[in-house]
Amino acid sequence: MHTLIGTYECKADAKGRLMLPSALKKQLISSLAKGFVLKRAVFQPCLELYPLQEWEALMQKVNTLNRFKKKNNDFIRRFTAGVKAIELDVSGRLLIPKDLIGFAGIKKEIVVSSAVNIVEIWDKAQYEKAIDDAASDFASLAEDVMGQDDADGLS
Repeated sequence: MHTLIGTYECKADAKGRLMLPSALKKQLISSLAKGFVLKRAVFQPCLELYPLQEWEALMQKVNTLNRFKKKNNDFIRRFTAGVKAIELDVSGRLLIPKDLIGFAGIKKEIVVSSAVNIVEIWDKAQYEKAIDDAASDFASLAEDVMGQDDADGLS
């Protein structure tokens, strides 16, 4: 799978259906027929949409965990809680199940944002709050995550 690019503002209809933005749909063309997996995010109140091939690759890693360790079983149970198989309908919409709408606090205004090889689906107000909250610490976070010390002290 290639890297996905873009952040888009959308609207959900009264039934919780979301029209996938056409620019994102073009990037996901190879995944449309196979479908997707929609789940709760681990660290944020949003949803994660995995192309099925990405989900299967992740599950191969998860399946290597020793299930005779309680923490591994607890992790698997929580990580896969509320997971749903999703397909786009003939109009190109995806239906977000009610339990996942509740988890993410999705109202009508939605932000659909690429996150490397998956797509995050946010309530717009929650997304803006998460971005604002992280803005003040982003430089420090970027240094911690991406910064590398050079042997000679030069960058």
